[in-house]
Amino acid sequence: MALPEQLTAQLARELLDAMRQQDVVRRETLRLLQNALRYEEIAKARPLTDEEVNAVLQRQAKQRRDSITEFKKGNRPDLVQREEAELVIINKYLPQQMGRDEIMAIARTVAQEVGARTPGDKGRVMGKLMPQLKGKADGNLVNTVVMELLDALAKG
Repeated sequence: MALPEQLTAQLARELLDAMRQQDVVRRETLRLLQNALRYEEIAKARPLTDEEVNAVLQRQAKQRRDSITEFKKGNRPDLVQREEAELVIINKYLPQQMGRDEIMAIARTVAQEVGARTPGDKGRVMGKLMPQLKGKADGNLVNTVVMELLDALAKG
């Protein structure tokens, strides 16, 4: 097995289990994950590192979050429900994501380091913060937290 073997074996076991239980959503989501990982491996023409596997899983989760947002705008609760179910399954394979408070603490430190005082300093803060949080926190949440922090700093 070319992918990190533990994950590959786990996906295969859980896919078989989902097929036995006739759990269509879980089965299809696991197949999509396997295919996304295989596709990435083929594109790179080498086995994936753990970081690359995590990046693929993060992309899959982000696609679901984006779809949920769009389906809510389009008043499609049936599709929102399916995407949310898929997101729960994908999140099972991702490392624990940081919470708002943890992100805020790191963002404060970075803001002090770069001397950020206004929302105009967002680029400098995000540029230094995102490499530290890559794979550990949702980018949209990080963006929101940084904007809140910079707004609060600007108001004094």
